[in-house]
Amino acid sequence: MATSESYNRFLARQPILTSDRNLFAYEILSRYGPENYCRPKPGAAVSVNAMDELFLMGIRTMTDGQPAFLNCTREFLIQDFLTLMPRELVVGEILETVAPDAEVVDACRRMKQLGYRLALDDYCDLPETQPLLEFADFVKIDVLLTSEAEQQRIVDRCRARNIPTIAEKVETNQQFESCRALGYDYFQGYFFCRPQIVGRRSVPANKTVYLELLQAANDPVFNLHRISMIFKRDVSLSYRLLRYLNSAVFAFRAEIHSIPHALSLLGERAMRKWISLVSVAALGDEMADSLLRLPLLRARFCELIGEKIGMLRETNELFLLGLLSVMDALLNVPMAVVLQDVKVDAEIAKALQGFDSRYRPVFEVVLDYESGTWGQLAESCRRIGLHENFLPDLYLRSVGWVSEVLAEVPVVA
Repeated sequence: MATSESYNRFLARQPILTSDRNLFAYEILSRYGPENYCRPKPGAAVSVNAMDELFLMGIRTMTDGQPAFLNCTREFLIQDFLTLMPRELVVGEILETVAPDAEVVDACRRMKQLGYRLALDDYCDLPETQPLLEFADFVKIDVLLTSEAEQQRIVDRCRARNIPTIAEKVETNQQFESCRALGYDYFQGYFFCRPQIVGRRSVPANKTVYLELLQAANDPVFNLHRISMIFKRDVSLSYRLLRYLNSAVFAFRAEIHSIPHALSLLGERAMRKWISLVSVAALGDEMADSLLRLPLLRARFCELIGEKIGMLRETNELFLLGLLSVMDALLNVPMAVVLQDVKVDAEIAKALQGFDSRYRPVFEVVLDYESGTWGQLAESCRRIGLHENFLPDLYLRSVGWVSEVLAEVPVVA
């Protein structure tokens, strides 16, 4: 097993979306040491330094400049730790376990006077919780634990007070539509990554070109002639590819003027990876830019984990696994349909469908990390022989890489 490095802070992020599925903010899922929430060690000066490093230096990278919802325990609030962070970038999310005693109410009042925003997590509209409603800029409601009638009552009450509401744990597209009908302002959960598909839908014609390109790029025999013929079927494709290769991401000294030139510079393995990346970006060209970050992030994270555990000859396969892992959502078709149109390695296909495979354990680490299921993460890491303390650095490197790629290249044709 790899030895650990000096990381003991774990960060993941979960999008909070508008009703149009545009990115509004991220909830930062964090763990400090053995605890599954963000909480400094009481009274220790080193904990303040850690918070300063964790948020002031890392928050812009983690959220791409979007607001960050940060869990606040009672101690976090009353010790004013929220003020360690820039108020324009954070929302203090008061956990449901925090009782609104006098100290907590005073702390909330201080935060509001300093211009910080507060959210109430897993809100239940009870007499003992209502004092905090006075300070709320957002109210989050667990849709799995709250009846629809109670949700409607809380949403209506919040709307009367001009407090936006956030539906938490929205896990299917059907739930998303139901919550929109109830009047929620924002939405959080797995409904983007785990869409509810009813029946089989055909892949739109303009996207079949990119599916064919994906398949060609991942054939055992790399056929440049076949790829060139696919280019001719889409006017924007060559331009899109050349824009990618001419960007600073690839750091070539000379500009790239043709696909054969690019091949001579990149080589076959790099070309396979590059075409896979471009194709996935193109397949998602109707999605918000922020949502396209997920497949790219997963791809790079899978790749870096593979490098760390010695799967150096299979990093392209791991990269492709991450890219394809949300293709069902991007195309709004079941994964089985995606895999009918893109013939990938059998081990990748099994991993994408949740079956045991050579690559599935690496993917499980990625899923556990991004969802903040820290208890499962340790076991997932043990299975692949990776110390979990390596993951925060690999994750932040992946986030930075995605930001660089999308900053250089517009993903909408």
